[in-house]
Amino acid sequence: MFVEFIFMTHNRFIPQNYNNTISKGNVTWQSPSNIALVKYWGKKEAQIPQNPSISFTLNTSKTITRLEFTEKADRSNFSFEVYLEGEQKDSFKPKIETFFKRIELYLPFLKTYHFKIDTSNTFPHSSGIASSASGMSALALCLMSVEKLLQAPNFNMDYFYEKASFLARLGSGSACRSLKGSLVVWGKHDAIKNSSDLFGVEYPYKVHENFANYQDTILLVDKGEKQVSSTVGHNLMHNHPFSKQRFEQANANMVNMKTILENGDLKAFIELVESEALALHAMMMTSLPYFILMKPNTLEIINKVWAFRAATGMHLGFTLDAGANVHLLYPESEKQAIMDFIKNELVVYCQNEQYICDNVGFGANEML
Repeated sequence: MFVEFIFMTHNRFIPQNYNNTISKGNVTWQSPSNIALVKYWGKKEAQIPQNPSISFTLNTSKTITRLEFTEKADRSNFSFEVYLEGEQKDSFKPKIETFFKRIELYLPFLKTYHFKIDTSNTFPHSSGIASSASGMSALALCLMSVEKLLQAPNFNMDYFYEKASFLARLGSGSACRSLKGSLVVWGKHDAIKNSSDLFGVEYPYKVHENFANYQDTILLVDKGEKQVSSTVGHNLMHNHPFSKQRFEQANANMVNMKTILENGDLKAFIELVESEALALHAMMMTSLPYFILMKPNTLEIINKVWAFRAATGMHLGFTLDAGANVHLLYPESEKQAIMDFIKNELVVYCQNEQYICDNVGFGANEML
C-alpha cells in the first residue's frame, strides 16, 4: 500500500531514462539544521505532515557528507558503508536501509553502486542537537548529484532541489526544510503560494528587515538520548484527544506568522513562537502514554528569559525542539546585551556550560 500510494501521488519524481553511464565518482554536500517556528507534530502515511510548518534555516550547525560510489556487479541488494567523523557506524545502517527502500522508486540506480557515506557535523555529536534534518538532507543532495551526473547535461536545478527535498522528507520529515533558506515552509496551506506536503519551499513573501540575520543561540541543556523518540511522539498524535485543535492552531498560526514576517512585529513574533514551542510540549504531556522531554533547567532558562525581557524590554524569545535544549531567538541589533546575559546568567544551566551561537542561513551548498 505504501508503494502504491507513493507511485500514484509522486510519479513525476520517477526518472524515465538516464543518458550517461558512470563507473565511479564522489560528491560532497553540506546541509544545515533548521528550527521550526510553527511546529509540525503528527504525520500521516508516507511522511506527510498533519499540519504545515515554517522554519528558520540555520547557518553554522551543519552536516557535511561525502558520498563515494563505485559500480558493482551484484545489483540485487543495497550496498553501503557509513562513517561518522571517520569512524565506521554500523548502527546507522538500519535507518539508511529504510531510507533507500523508500526512495528506490525515484532513484533506480541505488542498487547499481556500492556507496561509502562519510559524514561529520559542525556541532558536537550527541550534543542533543537533532542531526537527522541536516544529515538526511545532505545525503539526499548527494544522491541527487549522482542522478544529475547520470542525467546530464539537461537537468533542471529547480527540479533538482524540489526532488532532493522530497527525498529528504522520506528520510526525516523536517529534513525537507534544510535545503533552502532563510525561511522554509513545509505542508500545504492556502495562504502560502506553492506550498506542498511533499517538499519544502522557500517562503515566497516579503520579510521585514527586523528578521535579517536573526540570531539563534542554542543552549545545550541535556545531551542524553531522549526517553521517547520523535517518531514515537508523532505516532501518538493519531489518537490524541487534542490533536484536531492543535492542527487547527498551527494552521491559524501560519496565517498569523505571515502577517508578522511582513510587518516586523517582534513582540508578536515572540508570543507566537513561544506559544508554539509550549503547545508542542503540551501535546507530549497530554498524549497516552504521556512524556516530558523538558528538564528542570529548561524551565529555569525560560523563567530567566521572561524576567530579562520584562526588565529590559529587549526582544529575546525562545523556542524548543522535541527535546530539552532551548533555542534563544533575537535580532542582531540586540546581540551584545543578550550575549552578555546568556554568558552571565544562562550558561550555568547548560550541560558542561555548552552552547552554540548560530544565526539564520540560506541553505545547503555543494562542496567542489
